[in-house]
Amino acid sequence: MDRIIPLIPDHTCYCEVFAGAAWLLFKKPEASKSEVINDINVELVTLYRVIQHHLDEFVRYFRWALVSRDEFERLHQVKPETLTDIQRAARFYYMIRTGFSSKVNSTTFGMSTGARPALNLLRMEEDLSAAHLRLARVYVENMPFGDLIRRYDRPHTFFYVDPPYHGSEDDYGKGLFSRSDFAVLAELLAGIKGKFIMSINDTPEIRKLYGRFRVRTVPTRYSLGNADRAGAVRELLVMNFKPKD
Repeated sequence: MDRIIPLIPDHTCYCEVFAGAAWLLFKKPEASKSEVINDINVELVTLYRVIQHHLDEFVRYFRWALVSRDEFERLHQVKPETLTDIQRAARFYYMIRTGFSSKVNSTTFGMSTGARPALNLLRMEEDLSAAHLRLARVYVENMPFGDLIRRYDRPHTFFYVDPPYHGSEDDYGKGLFSRSDFAVLAELLAGIKGKFIMSINDTPEIRKLYGRFRVRTVPTRYSLGNADRAGAVRELLVMNFKPKD
């Protein structure tokens, strides 16, 4: 993120196409006149909207909660569509914070012999209050990436594009993004009026698909929670403009 923020061009509308945890939104300066985060995962978008509008009620659901395998497995069996939006958001938040490697689609309770749980129930309200204040001025969308880009594309729009990594398309929800979508996304970005930066892992297929754009290679690290891909690797920053630096 620290490498991306200095490259962001002048813009009026800031738009995260694949918001995920929205790390860039929460780290960048609040200089954009309009800000949009989008994700196709309805559970994630429901969580953002509940934190944005119903924080106090959301926090109430955790007043007597414990970090436990039994509770994780109980919630895993609950069908989200049977819940209210606030209950649905609380279930999802609990599961991603207590699941293995904090994955959106994790079905395994996360534990460690060398660290505390990722879900800190004592500080949760304090942590989420900051997110609530930041999200209060943001549009939260839930639509396919193509629809989102076409709807917000203007000469003054900057898109941050952070799709699932090539070869790991199901990490953030099965069936939400397919291998063929990388080609669809490349064609769409080639025709936009606005500017974009895309962060993606460095593979021959991605270099071939996005070779028409400016491409920078930067070092990064995968999460140690993902044992298969832990350690230092290379990532690509793809853009359709010449950055100031």
